[in-house]
Amino acid sequence: MTKQTDDISSEVMETEIEKDNDSYVDNYRPLSVMAHLNTVLTPDEEHAFMQIMFSSSATVRSDNFGLSRREVMRLLKLKPEETQAFHQFIERINQSVARYFQLVYDKRRDQTVLLMRVPAQQAKEMLSAESLAMLMFIFYHQDVLQNEFTLFTQLVEAFGHETLDIRRKMQAALGALLKIGAIARFSGETDEEAYELTAIGSRMFSNSYLKRFTEFSQSQQLHMDEVLKFFKRYNMGAENEE
Repeated sequence: MTKQTDDISSEVMETEIEKDNDSYVDNYRPLSVMAHLNTVLTPDEEHAFMQIMFSSSATVRSDNFGLSRREVMRLLKLKPEETQAFHQFIERINQSVARYFQLVYDKRRDQTVLLMRVPAQQAKEMLSAESLAMLMFIFYHQDVLQNEFTLFTQLVEAFGHETLDIRRKMQAALGALLKIGAIARFSGETDEEAYELTAIGSRMFSNSYLKRFTEFSQSQQLHMDEVLKFFKRYNMGAENEE
């Protein structure tokens, strides 16, 4: 199953690379969009956005990146009860910079993070086929099947037999996902090693990627509406509701 899933991931990624080559030049200077932010944001909002951007670097903040909602609201000079204004701020940011960035709030982890859209060529350099395949499994297991967490033993069962070599390779692949904040170690009521998908991991696959992945695995063309319904992508903003 590992080889088959890796092959699908690699083929889909190659297709995404071909698709993205035409827009690579446009995406090469994403910071140019910042010049227009002051037309839609107040000085306080612009300052808060820049603070979120800086804190979202996994290199700078290790596994503690992003800002809490309370900290963002403090920067925006909002009162504790003004949560709707906090979500409206996120919506305005995303409307302005959607071509290059996406601002997300992970309610479960209380983490406000800025994600940067990159061409598939760069994404392929960041994650191996093994990491990508395991993220897809966790994404399906939690976002689609609605499981709270995924046990490491479930991953072993899905991707191979229990051996020391397989365990090391899988933990290395999971380590890459932990480093970029796509998954987190689950700390709830279980004595087994387990992982949970974050808002970052839930948004790492574009709709077009999911469509191509599904078409490769099913060997047939599908309508985007069918794919979005299957992956529950119509409810992407549900976690923002109070």
